[in-house]
Amino acid sequence: MNSSTFLARHARAIVIVAFALALAGLASAFTLPVGLFPQVSFPRVVVDLDAGDRPADQTSLLLTRPVEEAIRTVPGVAGLRSETTRGSAQISIDFGWGRDMVASTLLVDSAIARVLPSLPPGATYNVRRMDPTVFPIISYALQSDSMSPVALRDLAQYQIVPLLASVEGLARVDVQGGETAELQVEADPRKLAQYGLSLDDVSNALAGANQLQAVGRLQDRNKLYLVVADHSLKRIEAIRQVMLKNDAHGWVRLGDVATVRDGYVPQWIKVSEDGRPAVLFNVYEQPDGNAVQIAQQVRDKLATFRLPAGVKLRSWYDQSELVVESANSVRDAVLIGLLLAAAVLLLFLRNLRVTLIAMLVVPVTLAVTVLLLQVMGMSFNIMTLGGIAAAVGLVIDDVIVMVEHVARRAGAEVGGGPDAVLPAAREFLAPLTGSSLATLIVFIPLGLLSGVTGAFSKALSVTMASALTVSWLVAAWVVPPLLRRLVDFTQWRDPGFSHEKWLARTHATLYDGLGRRPAWLLAIVIPLLIVGGVAFTRVSTGFMPAVDESGFVMDYYTKPGTSLPETARQIGQVEDILHRMPEVDTFSRRLGTGLGGDLGQSYHGDFFVRLKPGHERSTEDVMSDVRAHVEQEVPGVDIELAQLMEDLIGDLTAVPQPIEIKLYAAHPEQLVPQAEKVAKALADIPGVVDIKDGVQLAGDALNVDVDADKATLEGMTVQAVTQAVNNALTGVVATELPSATKSVGVLVRMPNATQWRIPQLIALPIKAPDGHVFPLGRVASVTPVTGQPQISRENLQQMVAVTARIEGRGIGASVADVKKMLAQPGMLDADMRYELGGLYEQQQIAFVGLSKVFLMALVAEFVLLLFLYGRPGLALIVIGCSLFSATAVFIALWLCGVDLNITAMMGMTMIIGMGTEMAIFYVSEYVNLSREMSPFEALRAASRDRLRPITMTTLAAILTLFPLALALGQGAGIQQPLAIAIIAGLTLQYPLVLLVMPTLIGLTLGRKQRTAGP
Repeated sequence: MNSSTFLARHARAIVIVAFALALAGLASAFTLPVGLFPQVSFPRVVVDLDAGDRPADQTSLLLTRPVEEAIRTVPGVAGLRSETTRGSAQISIDFGWGRDMVASTLLVDSAIARVLPSLPPGATYNVRRMDPTVFPIISYALQSDSMSPVALRDLAQYQIVPLLASVEGLARVDVQGGETAELQVEADPRKLAQYGLSLDDVSNALAGANQLQAVGRLQDRNKLYLVVADHSLKRIEAIRQVMLKNDAHGWVRLGDVATVRDGYVPQWIKVSEDGRPAVLFNVYEQPDGNAVQIAQQVRDKLATFRLPAGVKLRSWYDQSELVVESANSVRDAVLIGLLLAAAVLLLFLRNLRVTLIAMLVVPVTLAVTVLLLQVMGMSFNIMTLGGIAAAVGLVIDDVIVMVEHVARRAGAEVGGGPDAVLPAAREFLAPLTGSSLATLIVFIPLGLLSGVTGAFSKALSVTMASALTVSWLVAAWVVPPLLRRLVDFTQWRDPGFSHEKWLARTHATLYDGLGRRPAWLLAIVIPLLIVGGVAFTRVSTGFMPAVDESGFVMDYYTKPGTSLPETARQIGQVEDILHRMPEVDTFSRRLGTGLGGDLGQSYHGDFFVRLKPGHERSTEDVMSDVRAHVEQEVPGVDIELAQLMEDLIGDLTAVPQPIEIKLYAAHPEQLVPQAEKVAKALADIPGVVDIKDGVQLAGDALNVDVDADKATLEGMTVQAVTQAVNNALTGVVATELPSATKSVGVLVRMPNATQWRIPQLIALPIKAPDGHVFPLGRVASVTPVTGQPQISRENLQQMVAVTARIEGRGIGASVADVKKMLAQPGMLDADMRYELGGLYEQQQIAFVGLSKVFLMALVAEFVLLLFLYGRPGLALIVIGCSLFSATAVFIALWLCGVDLNITAMMGMTMIIGMGTEMAIFYVSEYVNLSREMSPFEALRAASRDRLRPITMTTLAAILTLFPLALALGQGAGIQQPLAIAIIAGLTLQYPLVLLVMPTLIGLTLGRKQRTAGP
């Protein structure tokens, strides 16, 4: 039983199954997870360490290094990078791609737990796996002029967070800002000395007085009672009455020696929204969550929540908006492409029913593709959505060539009619299969890529490969029955070339002219090669495509060691600049932390700036304007700007800056002056902005050096003196006062300790065990230490990284200038070495991988052609033409001012497959005709016969990709380079297949073959 007989017998069942699968795909589109990026497990784990306040060098020695050495024993660790500051550190661990990151994260946690007992007392750690969900999907700000900061935070923490907890797919809600209530007991040191008391006496008395505990059980009269001893301190007055001392001289209560008042827990993180203090809460999704549905449910629940009077709620970031806009852009691109493809079909075939069939099967194909995505556990994101939009051109190609071939056979004057439909489809099955394979095999090596490129290209390639597979099935098995059923071939006749005489005449003229004068090929090829070579050297290179996200992240730094209030004052000037920008809608600001969980410092933080809908200037132009104003008006503040996707990818890969120069030296003291020298030289390179020398100072310190001998004379130990200083400055939480929803700590400390000057610290009274009191200065010296540096290490080697961003240039050209600068004599010391990292390193890894994929695609296409035709010479000509069409990609990118980035290189790789697919349509016809006529005549006849279908498919593919090339809509720019690359390649491949390829094949034929008959 041949395929046409099988199709005739089961046509109705096949069509019903196809439409049933399409309905299932349509239903799955509403349940498929939706997010900004593919659900990729990035091979990076971050460990946050904290051991209180201590010098950076001691923290590195006692905390960071032991943890690094423990982590090094974890299987699969490819690299370690750490930043150590005063008392805290952050370690970034890179694993190889493809590892089970859940298991790797648990192994890291276990390794740290093993060495935890040997770390400084009180050391804590947190292990977090890095993936796209580390950034919030939607964020809000609470502001009020009437509600206290404590009440505003409590509103978010104890009412809004539980309200949102039931949202499906939500991971957590993180609350930042506001204040946490605390009762502060500020003991007067003179009164303590007068009564012979210490801070420890106050803390112990408070802890002993505030008691609530079960002391047993009692049975009485058939009942079981829990006996509770309750002496809870519920009011400030009760705290003041706590007894501290009772002797012959009288009673001493806490109120006699200390002031008790309401206060706030000291914190080193400050947040604001639109320049005013606020409480921010960020919503995070689970890895398999649906960002759009989660955001919508959050909005719905908040809409039903009644806010207290005077409280305002405002969204300052919503990732789902970008996802929805990207989906809308894809929808619009698909619809516009379908309409343009329909116009092509109507123009050439002049039949509305044939056109409607072609337009019907395209959404059926896409719906079944969505069903396959759900089966494979994938999601809707910018890559899969872009893949669907880009696949429309491939899908419409398969439909068009099948429809055109059936129309040509069944609509013929002689031998046509309904009975010719299925045999015509069977006749065309072989070239359709070969052409589909030519495109499909390109996606196999694309799907094997690793690294960041593989993380994104896999989603794109799997989507397009799925669409192409379904397209072949639909074109081969669904389109023919629909054509036989819905088109009356007894009445309709194929217009053939009667309506395209101008096209046929033009083709014949060019074909014959090129056949008579093959030397004209050189006049065409050589100029194109020259222009392509110039474009190759001139086109800028990038990493990820630039997408206008209508918002950006701005990291800022004041002078190291600057206090929180002073940093906030300086950053207030930056907020004024943002307020003056007409495009800015709102902005949130963090001080002491960042969106990605940075190592906290009092002089560092970030903004997220959201622009108004429909802003006139592009986001890049607004960022440049902000940078220029800050550099001119706020000279003490350094900033770095990036759009959110760029910043997120940078955080996921450890370094968000495009340029990173990692300096290593045999003597670490050489690193700082060398880094400053390199950073200064970078400023002379055009387009290099936001330069940071990598020398991070943790700020000034006061070194309290306790003399052990003097402490012994006072009856004290070094540890006891140190603890006394810590209790005085930091305080001790003596007890907790529980309430209905929370507990409030009671902090005992010296009054205004954080505002002391050095003489007050030296005069700090310390109580010895025998009861006598002495000043700190009697047993210790206090020495100011200026500019304690942070310590950066990579793979246990001390390192300083000089970083910069790029504006108005490509990464390749900028880094080439950087290399020239570093190669200048005297720039680097003799024992100094450097490595380039950052996004440039990721770009190079991506380009190397894509270059291998490109070569693999060429080899795969060559092997396919050998299997199809068995003629190496013929295969070389086809591959050569496909390869030559890639020169158009560089020319188009150069003329359009678009970077050669990973999506452009994907498009260039796909051109090899699509160009070979176009060639297979022609070569298959030539091989068949050469059995009936001379090879030379067969070349001409095949070119004439395939003129219409190749013209139709080329036009349709170009027109369906045209909306993507224009990057219409927010988020559409991610696929723009791919669309430009494919359009350019197809535009050149069209004349190559119909004119150049026949000429080259003819040149390989001998004289006898040119004139011989069948």
